[in-house]
Amino acid sequence: MKSKLIRSFAGALVLISPAMLFAGHPRPDAATLERPATQTFALADVSGLIPKNVNLKAVEYKGRKAVQITSPSAEDGFAVLPGTDFQDGTIEADIALKVTTPPGVRMPGFVGIAFRARPDASHYDLFYLRPGNSHADDQAMRNHSVQYVALPDFDWNKLRRQWPYVYESYANLQFETWTHLKIEVQGRTAKLFLNGSENPNLVVNGLKGEDLHGAVALWGYQGEEAYFSNVRITNATPAPIKNGSEAAGMWQIKFAGDAGGATGSMKLVRDGNKVTGTWSGEMGNDLPVQGMWRDGYVDLTFPCTWEKDTSRVTAHLAGWIDGDSGQGRMQVAGRADGVWTGSRQ
Repeated sequence: MKSKLIRSFAGALVLISPAMLFAGHPRPDAATLERPATQTFALADVSGLIPKNVNLKAVEYKGRKAVQITSPSAEDGFAVLPGTDFQDGTIEADIALKVTTPPGVRMPGFVGIAFRARPDASHYDLFYLRPGNSHADDQAMRNHSVQYVALPDFDWNKLRRQWPYVYESYANLQFETWTHLKIEVQGRTAKLFLNGSENPNLVVNGLKGEDLHGAVALWGYQGEEAYFSNVRITNATPAPIKNGSEAAGMWQIKFAGDAGGATGSMKLVRDGNKVTGTWSGEMGNDLPVQGMWRDGYVDLTFPCTWEKDTSRVTAHLAGWIDGDSGQGRMQVAGRADGVWTGSRQ
């Protein structure tokens, strides 16, 4: 269910606004766009919302006016906020969810906010809530209460398998209750806050989405009624970063893990999207590095040893390069997990 949930949403957003602005023209650089300081959507009616595979209805729910989103079929559903092109700042909304599946059918619920979406829906970032998981007896399931994904390359399954519990977390959520959601975005970092908490429920360092700006959408799912009210978007001055930084060169890398750290140097060569090179340092010398580059994002692996253990394991390093610096996450399989930072020499 969940894999289909993410994939079908990616295929459905082709109608989002402001698609008309960019049709047949290159997407403008984010730094050249003039965005309003704030955009508010009371959602007391459905005016301006762009639906796809859903029914939209203006209702009063739990004491406030709202827009109800339901899906009449197996297709996932959403509505796009018109005239939005978001890069950095905050997105706030009140969200409620009522499950309508028959008794005995497990349905944790899926409801959230997509942002930085391309007009053709081929790429976007998404935070979503799963209230049913919040009360599961299985702790692993409870830890899937709030999640982040970035399509098309980083669905829930890929992120969970490669980086367990880094892109999802526990939150105390309730069905049929208004939840205030706030997303703070700056550059490649996003934080999700719920119900006015001063501390984020989920922090994503190194957003996986390929684009730095795009539309904002309200997202629901079949077998439920999703309610949205009082959306407020506050646009901030974009962080001074650009995609496309080169990976080739000599890099000094520092790894800070949960079971110790390591330093080393990587000599990288890029041929199109393919990256090769060598690692030398505390985990071994002249170790073959291979992986991929995508518009400044790198995903690399190399065989290594860890501390006094001489058996070979795989190190996995992924993240963004911005100019002559880089950062992201790194794992030494079965040994350590943490963050890496790098500088080009």
